[in-house]
Amino acid sequence: MTQLEQARKGQISEEMKKCAEVEGVSPEFIRNGIEKGTIVVVRNIKHVTIAPLAIGKGLKTKINANIGTSKDRVDLALELEKVKISVAAGADTIMDLSTGGDIRKIRQAIIQASTLPVGTVPIYQAAADMVEVKKAIMEMTGEDMFRVIEENGKDGVDFITVHCGVTRRSVACIEEEGRILGIVSRGGSILRNWMSFNDRENPLYEQYGRLLEIAKRYDMVLSLGDGLRPGCLADATDRGQVQELILLGELAKQARDYGVQVMIEGPGHVPIKEIEANIQLQKSLCNGAPFYVLGPLPTDIAPGYDHITSAIGGAIAGSAGADFLCYVTPSEHLRLPTLEDVKEGIIASKIAAHIADIAKEVPGALNKDKMMARFRKNFDWQGQVKASIDPEKTKKFLETSKSAKEEGCTMCGEFCAIKLGKVSSHQRKSH
Repeated sequence: MTQLEQARKGQISEEMKKCAEVEGVSPEFIRNGIEKGTIVVVRNIKHVTIAPLAIGKGLKTKINANIGTSKDRVDLALELEKVKISVAAGADTIMDLSTGGDIRKIRQAIIQASTLPVGTVPIYQAAADMVEVKKAIMEMTGEDMFRVIEENGKDGVDFITVHCGVTRRSVACIEEEGRILGIVSRGGSILRNWMSFNDRENPLYEQYGRLLEIAKRYDMVLSLGDGLRPGCLADATDRGQVQELILLGELAKQARDYGVQVMIEGPGHVPIKEIEANIQLQKSLCNGAPFYVLGPLPTDIAPGYDHITSAIGGAIAGSAGADFLCYVTPSEHLRLPTLEDVKEGIIASKIAAHIADIAKEVPGALNKDKMMARFRKNFDWQGQVKASIDPEKTKKFLETSKSAKEEGCTMCGEFCAIKLGKVSSHQRKSH
């Protein structure tokens, strides 16, 4: 039985118990959330070397790190280094978005190296396989798509992004309304062009039952992709995006009815005043399914700093109820991320997720900040380093003040407000 089927029978699995222990909640809380569809437990039944991960309502906000090759940069050793950095920096999951090289071999190596759940976007391999045999992408068939999805399940992929909501009707909404950037999702664009060229409906939508059978076989979580997400602020929350979301809500219900766990992916580039409304809309249309958001990015003009842009949007989205943040690196829109880009993106997303957890009153979230405050009061530098979100960088930046006998940093030295406060307190006591 899948985790969802067990939850419906009132059974608490070992995976649920492990997740409950990590989250600081009861196993029944996890089971109940899975039954309602507000929590998913991510772990393919063939990927037993990793710990299961719970994502959803009432739990810590999770973050994902994207890695993977491109046609211009095929370096498996580099991608495996990115796996190590992602784990060390504190990511919760890794997505292999490879589009260049032997994609299945790369995926298998990443799964073997990762101690975290791994996700993929199978349509990338299906398209790349066509190119490899010198065929046009538009020549691939539904069979090609489902063959790759089955391979992902067999290989142990824990969750897959599938663009089932990119249909002839939802694409027509975008074309009729008009957009500045059109479709910016790779998967969404591939399927839009495929439907146009073949004059047929999206096989992932048309044969959705077949997709559910594969997902159920491996207890893979379906991440229903936002193939029509906005790629700039001007395109946000338009008819195409909303039409796709309505359809994803319907497909999510079908998946749960079949015993398959599901989460929903969201935008994208969104003005800051629309972020909360987007979260509320998703939760309403999709019956509270876990929401997985890219960013969101509340401005388009910060290339090189989009990890910061994303952290701002992610903190707001998480506070409003988003459950899972996909990191954005400084190199977003510009290049394939480097090792340092990966780390910077993860840390920025961790900050956003922690801010969101405080706002959502996740158990234990605020305790970390109280601990840091006590360490600062006591000039406990080692404690501050350990309590920080990036201890390595904190230690590197730290300069204690010699003029203040190390009771303060070089910013204020002997004029440190905390040090002066202690002196004042001591004087009051002595009088």
